[in-house]
Amino acid sequence: MSGLLRFASNDVVDSSCDNGSLRHVKQPCVYIIATERNGTLYTGVTADLPRRAFEHREGAVKGFSTKYGCKILVWYEPHETMLEAIAREKQIKAGSRAKKLLLIESINPDWIDLYESLM
Repeated sequence: MSGLLRFASNDVVDSSCDNGSLRHVKQPCVYIIATERNGTLYTGVTADLPRRAFEHREGAVKGFSTKYGCKILVWYEPHETMLEAIAREKQIKAGSRAKKLLLIESINPDWIDLYESLM
């Protein structure tokens, strides 16, 4: 349980100028990245989707996504808390591939890379 609380309590990143005027509030999200349309899928959870998507794109995250070349952000869903996001991630991972494809196609029928829309 302490691992979950570690993420949930870390909700603000200071990305400020010298005067501290800009702050980036982290948003817990569940996301799916893919190799290509109908390709290999990876489902994950993060409190900082732009950073995490960048890490996947650059291959900086060692593991499944790097091994199989999952780099295209095709779906994401924001949540109020990290605990809610983790519960949703587990639900999605437990579901069938067909259900994951339906989630993606419901908001992104052309499987465009959503990374640029995060900026």
